[in-house]
Amino acid sequence: MFAGSVKEKKIDAVDAIPIRVLGNTKKKLPILGYGGAGLVKIWGSPLSPEDRVKLVRYAYDRGVRYFDTAGNYMESQAILGEALKGIRDNVYLVSKVETTVPSSVRKAVEKSLKELQTDYLDAILIHGTPGLEQMSVEQAMKIHGELLKLRNERIVRFIGFSAHSYFDKALGLISSGGFDQCMLSYGYIPRGYNQIWSARMVELRNACVAKAHELGMGIVAMKVVGGGVLGALSGYIVPGFDKKRIEQLPAAAIRYALQDKRIHLLTIGMRLKEEVDANIKTLSGDLTYTLDDRALLAQFCAKAYDSDAIKAMRID
Repeated sequence: MFAGSVKEKKIDAVDAIPIRVLGNTKKKLPILGYGGAGLVKIWGSPLSPEDRVKLVRYAYDRGVRYFDTAGNYMESQAILGEALKGIRDNVYLVSKVETTVPSSVRKAVEKSLKELQTDYLDAILIHGTPGLEQMSVEQAMKIHGELLKLRNERIVRFIGFSAHSYFDKALGLISSGGFDQCMLSYGYIPRGYNQIWSARMVELRNACVAKAHELGMGIVAMKVVGGGVLGALSGYIVPGFDKKRIEQLPAAAIRYALQDKRIHLLTIGMRLKEEVDANIKTLSGDLTYTLDDRALLAQFCAKAYDSDAIKAMRID
């Protein structure tokens, strides 16, 4: 019932945020994307549903055009659907499917479309966790086959995947040549969903970025502020760390990630207007990764790695 929905469109942006082209999608997008996990109450959002809708619209008004969510992000899709009414065709909207069963893919996508109040997605991703983490490359490619059917029906425009770790599998998907974009954990702290990476996993991630770049894929970075370790959670992770320096952590982490020109876009979960404003201020300023940035991140992370929160993560 959704066939023929995908639209050719040019997304208009504002001047506040630098723009990069999202690889072979050819879409010119501001480099700050909205991570929809930041809209979920049980994951830390302090706002009412109505204020979360206003927050998304505020981010749009400030220049954000890439919005990322997933079928298992609780109320995130419904909030985005409400917030993007009337401006849907001027944003790049992404969701994910976490099912490992090919026959369930269509139903999962239709659920997302309903909650997002749209009849098409700019991109659909095979979710990393849960999803790719629980599958082999061969199994994931069967999910990919179902997503191809949806693309052929013009329900989705582009196909991708996300990966918090398990970059050996991610490299297999990239090497298949069947994906338009990928979203990879990429930040100063080498972490995924609930894991800290081994040196091997770091190099596999680096290999993923290199291969994706070689193939012209769109490359989106997540975990840029360490899943909140270098952001909203920093004061809890390292109590007593200088408050003024803590406020400088997110900007340093953003500049770290943007050293790599192969990264086209950062998705960051933002819970408050102040976080939207702070990130845009960083991105509209000098993006040179400075010696002070290096020192700050090193000093903080030396203490963070000794925290109970980090120690509780598994080594991958």
